[in-house]
Amino acid sequence: MRKTTSVLTLTSLIFSVLVSGVVFSQQVHASNEVVRITAPLNQSFTGEFRDDSFSQSLLPSGELGKLVFRSMVPNRTWVIDPALIDAITAMTSEYKVLSEEEPVGGDVALSWLDRLKAVTARNEVISLAYGNPDIALAKKLAPSELSQYLSFGKTRLETLLGRTVTADTAHNWNVGKSRLSFTERKIYGENRRALTRLSRVVASEEVSNLRARLAQLLSPNLDRESRAFFTSNATEAVNAVVNKLRINSGNYQVTTASVKLPVTVINNFDTEVTVDVSMVPINSRVIVDSFKDVVIAPNSKVQLEMGVDVIAPGQTVVSAFITDKDGIEVVPEALLTLNSSVIDVRVAWFTTGAAILLLLAGVAQSVRRVRRKSK
Repeated sequence: MRKTTSVLTLTSLIFSVLVSGVVFSQQVHASNEVVRITAPLNQSFTGEFRDDSFSQSLLPSGELGKLVFRSMVPNRTWVIDPALIDAITAMTSEYKVLSEEEPVGGDVALSWLDRLKAVTARNEVISLAYGNPDIALAKKLAPSELSQYLSFGKTRLETLLGRTVTADTAHNWNVGKSRLSFTERKIYGENRRALTRLSRVVASEEVSNLRARLAQLLSPNLDRESRAFFTSNATEAVNAVVNKLRINSGNYQVTTASVKLPVTVINNFDTEVTVDVSMVPINSRVIVDSFKDVVIAPNSKVQLEMGVDVIAPGQTVVSAFITDKDGIEVVPEALLTLNSSVIDVRVAWFTTGAAILLLLAGVAQSVRRVRRKSK
């Protein structure tokens, strides 16, 4: 009897321990809180902030401040947009706002970042794709760029927080849908392709950073007014960056049959660039030279000597293209207008020969007429 009672007691004890373990496990799982650090885009693509109201959200009483100025617990998962942390980091040094406000958020931003690093130290951190884009839309508009947004975001967040993080490669943490219009999607695509082409020859952080920031245009956090503003602002920024590598357009007066004309290629990036320069005339009045492996030092320009052979007088426009080694155009073409008032020697000989032939034909015809009359 005692043995039976002991067995029942032991069984009851084991059952109680198992039940307690299950309950404890459920409580731990339930306490694994997910904290999302995302916010609407406020920093323009040219570097300024639209206003200084964003700094108020970083205060302990603000929307983002409440998320980090809290007690530290081990069971939290932080889901963070790296572009947002980049923007807040930019506020820790001198920054500008597009409104008439005086920017005063530097200390607030620094305090918020310090607290974020401390409060996430013992927790898992998930890095969203840079800019928190709508994943479905990104896959539709730029599937190859999405992987770039993920890898770029992970690297940036690890640098900013000084620790390892996990990239959201399975897209389990992305929420919301972008309402980007058809026209805005088209503009996004044009800007993305412009930077992709430029990156074929320019290995500059300025290009890669702006290329990644375009993902912010796909964010679900943008309202209609913000989408219009930032789409226009992004185009302005992309045009300014693309224009840093260019050929100066010009007008030339050509007075000799063979001449070398100066063509200036400018590189305003902080890295050396090697390109090919292709010259294509719109007609056959002239023959012009092209160039291979043109090396341009950072923040400098080179002057090329374009050989020109005149075939016929008149005006010719030469399209000047900067291309990579595969002949792919990387920036918009420049137009060189050539006005020639000379005749090539080959043309002169041809013209003279034609005149002689005409003269001989006329003489022969006159002789035949005289003979007919004499008969």
